[in-house]
Amino acid sequence: MTAPAALHLGRADTRRGSLILVNRDHPLNSELVPDLVPLPGGWPDLHLDRDAARMLGAAIRAAGGAGQILPVSAWRSMAEQKSIWADTLVRRGPDFTARYVARPGCSEHQTGLAVDLALAADVIDAICPDFPDEGVCAAFRRLAPRYGFIQRYTESKRELTGIAAEPWHFRYVGTPHALLLHREGLCLEEYPAFLDGGPRTLVLENGRRVRVSRLPCRAAVTELRPAGPCWQLSGDNAGGFILTEWEV
Repeated sequence: MTAPAALHLGRADTRRGSLILVNRDHPLNSELVPDLVPLPGGWPDLHLDRDAARMLGAAIRAAGGAGQILPVSAWRSMAEQKSIWADTLVRRGPDFTARYVARPGCSEHQTGLAVDLALAADVIDAICPDFPDEGVCAAFRRLAPRYGFIQRYTESKRELTGIAAEPWHFRYVGTPHALLLHREGLCLEEYPAFLDGGPRTLVLENGRRVRVSRLPCRAAVTELRPAGPCWQLSGDNAGGFILTEWEV
């Protein structure tokens, strides 16, 4: 078997990929162009990253939530995020806005990897939709890591994320990472340091073993050589790369 070719990566590459951290201290790469598709199920105006959209539909179906779990907000342009920020400031004030709305350029929604969900109702709050921890919503939350999603903002991690608990906001990071974050009780802000402690291994439900490691970017060009033929690489937007390798 031929060894994988070496990858030569620049610092700009650390700011691209499905595992990028986006928050007040790690703003979005302004050149990022998500691979967007409309959400399935009759939502032509709502778009997500292609893989995230596919897995979201599968997770909702698995939870029995078709017709009951509704997407409220998905990908947002910079202009839309600016409008939401300004409008919320006027209507609900600076304290509420700081708790629940990310500043333009610092919102996960601009990556195409985040979605806000709501339990179907006649009236839905676009900023704080109702997504209770019961019924189909609880089933979705329980199954979410198996489909690559994490509940991004919880009260216990508020000091790290800078955002109040949002039971409705889910972020796609991919199955092995969502399961690993859930298993360890981590938020995305803690993931780079956790991986700096050494490669982490996870056994999936199908018995396949996955190895996750992090490589800091310490030079203008970083060389990386995956160990096997089945791998995935993402920047973390925190000065490094996260390498995911599946055993063949």
